[in-house]
Amino acid sequence: MPAAETQALQQEALADLALLTEAARVAGEIALAHRARGFDVTEKPDGQGPVTDADLAVDAALHTRLREARPGYGWLSEESPDDPARLEHEHVFIIDPIDGTRAFMAEGNTAWAHSLAVTRNGVVTAAVVFLPAKDSLYAAALGGGATLNGAPIRATARAALAGARLLAAKPNYAPANWRGPVPEVARHYRPSLAYRLSSVAEGRFDAMLTLRPSWEWDIAAGSLIVEEAGARVTDRSGAALRFNTPRALLDGVVAAGPALHGLILDQLAPDAPRDPLPPLRD
Repeated sequence: MPAAETQALQQEALADLALLTEAARVAGEIALAHRARGFDVTEKPDGQGPVTDADLAVDAALHTRLREARPGYGWLSEESPDDPARLEHEHVFIIDPIDGTRAFMAEGNTAWAHSLAVTRNGVVTAAVVFLPAKDSLYAAALGGGATLNGAPIRATARAALAGARLLAAKPNYAPANWRGPVPEVARHYRPSLAYRLSSVAEGRFDAMLTLRPSWEWDIAAGSLIVEEAGARVTDRSGAALRFNTPRALLDGVVAAGPALHGLILDQLAPDAPRDPLPPLRD
């Protein structure tokens, strides 16, 4: 790619990152206000979990703010009806208004996040994961490194699986998921996938994985942040992540420094059972 084109794309990503950062701060104000005064909860159809009026208010505010700023960009959000027209757009916003809704609903829990990303032709180019209850803002632009509250962050270079600090839910440790014995790792958990990815980017944990089908809005922003922090991120089979797909689903996610990432993939059973795909969204 010519240098001038590369520079133009980098400037575009930085401009999008500035927009996402501003929007994430606004989302945080809305969410914290709802949490302070109380919120209503309903259950999504097909057993897809709870949604609060805060989720919907954040989604509406982000949709207005981001689409007004970038009317030519498509839109994919957990809390918006899916519009197949997004598949025709070069650029797409991929948004989870509140990643970790159950954590948001739990008094005193701060491990929920706003996850905002821009993709260009299926590749994430700008990303923000903001935890307003912690005042922690993780950010990245493609090729520009990753930051936490403006300071550079870096994933660990750990090259041993035994004893690694691994973020994963309990079902991932089922023996059927592994070629041999389940690895002896230090097990940790956070409810937000975006926060898990960002925590690996920060170097607080060595790796994260989820072997279940994963919605793109849970992964998009965090995937760029952890990659720009020097880690490798793929699906459970080692394939590169692509976004703005028709079903908006990924075949699990594995993120870690390059050496540890390879060790995890080597230990995962290639014929492990897959969870059924979630129902298609309207």
